[in-house]
Amino acid sequence: MNTTLGKYVPVDSFIHRLDPRLKIYALLLMLITIFFDSGWLGYGLITVFVFAIIKASHLYISQVIKSIKPLLFMMIFLTAFNILFIKTGDMIIHIGILTVYDDAINQSAFICVRLLLIILISTVITSTTKPLDLTLGLEQIMSPLKKLRFPVHEVSMMITIALRFIPTLMEETERITKAQASRGVDYHEGTIMKKATSLVSLIIPLFISSFQKADELANAMESRNYNPEGKRTRYKQLKWRLSDTISLCIAMMICICVIGISIV
Repeated sequence: MNTTLGKYVPVDSFIHRLDPRLKIYALLLMLITIFFDSGWLGYGLITVFVFAIIKASHLYISQVIKSIKPLLFMMIFLTAFNILFIKTGDMIIHIGILTVYDDAINQSAFICVRLLLIILISTVITSTTKPLDLTLGLEQIMSPLKKLRFPVHEVSMMITIALRFIPTLMEETERITKAQASRGVDYHEGTIMKKATSLVSLIIPLFISSFQKADELANAMESRNYNPEGKRTRYKQLKWRLSDTISLCIAMMICICVIGISIV
């Protein structure tokens, strides 16, 4: 319930008014740049840029940071995995059979920072862009692929629906958890096997509910004569403005600086 990924926050800000195509371009640039080994200086520059965008979006930083919580288990698992299997560099901790090397700590830290930045950037994009605008932006960006008979509209619609239903699935998970807890199911106490068994009572109803919602959505679209292959006109047309060009140039400058740091 703490995740904000996929939730649109209706606030009047400069970032909200930018073209969705610009936001998608900037997101792709940032995702590519994050995987360059630019060290702490490069990641620090990206972090400052991301938090500047959050501030300009008039979003609460605490709400955006909450989207990180679902990743905590993954980051702990990756850190433990690296500590156990990476045995290069200088040894910094030696307790019995456990030895920790600085390369394992450094690599774990870089992986965690990359995951955090990816989630933060994605959260800002979905929080400042309406789902329909995001669909239209994706469709126009991928429009050249129509010549190759690629289902551009269908893919854009599926991506948008997937993002839209993340908060819905979170709410459904919370509802099922409370319902099962009222029946005596405990997800926090007991052995690992008992907890795994208890999760079955959560996963199965969640899958059933998800398929029901998907079926209801498909029936609703069919009842409105939705045809993905049909030609359609749009009430809202995207317009690329000077502010979009300037914003894209700023994002490109940040990416070039980070890549330059990684090369040097």
